[in-house]
Amino acid sequence: MTGTCLSMFALKEFSNLQEWQPQSTGELTPEQLSGSTVAVRRAEHNSVMIYIRRVGPLVLHKRQRDKKKFRFVFMVAALIISISLVLRLLQTNPELTLSNLVGRSVGGAASFQLKTDNHKDDGPKGKCGLAKPCPGNDYTFKIYSGATNIIGPQICFEGKMIIEKDTRGNRPGINIAVVNEKTGEHVSTGSFNMWNGKVEELIEFLKSIEDGSLVLIASFDDPATKLNDEARTLIAELGSSYISQLKFRDNWLFVGGKKTITQVTFEQHIKNDRETNKYESWPEMIEMEGCIPRID
Repeated sequence: MTGTCLSMFALKEFSNLQEWQPQSTGELTPEQLSGSTVAVRRAEHNSVMIYIRRVGPLVLHKRQRDKKKFRFVFMVAALIISISLVLRLLQTNPELTLSNLVGRSVGGAASFQLKTDNHKDDGPKGKCGLAKPCPGNDYTFKIYSGATNIIGPQICFEGKMIIEKDTRGNRPGINIAVVNEKTGEHVSTGSFNMWNGKVEELIEFLKSIEDGSLVLIASFDDPATKLNDEARTLIAELGSSYISQLKFRDNWLFVGGKKTITQVTFEQHIKNDRETNKYESWPEMIEMEGCIPRID
């Protein structure tokens, strides 16, 4: 309705233009010239108004551009947040690099797929995730060392996770679980920082272990910096062969006992060597599993 009125008004102004045009001469009087100028300006003004009111899609197009701008800003903000999180992780662990993170992600996915493929059979599984159950009433164990200084160690005995990787009690150094050889009951647990902790606490714990106890040990980050001869001797008496060779950031797993009847030992050791390390300053995580004869 408004557009129609404006159109009629414009036509009226245009007819007014024709009224002052001379019939015989081409000269214009000042009054006619002034009136024509006003009429032209009014016509131009009204025609512009008509044009603006009729071009509604321009407003919609502007909204679309605003929507695209908002989407772009949102994507940039998400990218900045992602980058800041990665940088924060790298700052908390200077030894960790982007290549390590990518390699770990790819390696973890491949390891998960491999374990899934290996467990497709319908045979009976052992405790602690062993592929097969231990014979008779033998004890089942599975141990994981720590991975770099991020993922803590794990010690599983008879299907029970005694030391978990996410437990706050885990400390960089040596983590120990003590089990009664006859009953299989969990007796005690100790976690000792061998980077800047006190080796005296480890020595006191080792001396408190009673005869007839199974001892399971897993390293995390650095198990050797604070070790002295007395501590190494006490661990060697439990049956360890590698304790004398253990050095800075080596990975080490051990299962033995203090004056046990079975006198069974299990042990694995990987040296910290930058040329062969999986994580630059740390060797790869190791795991060990097995069966310990039960004494009835």
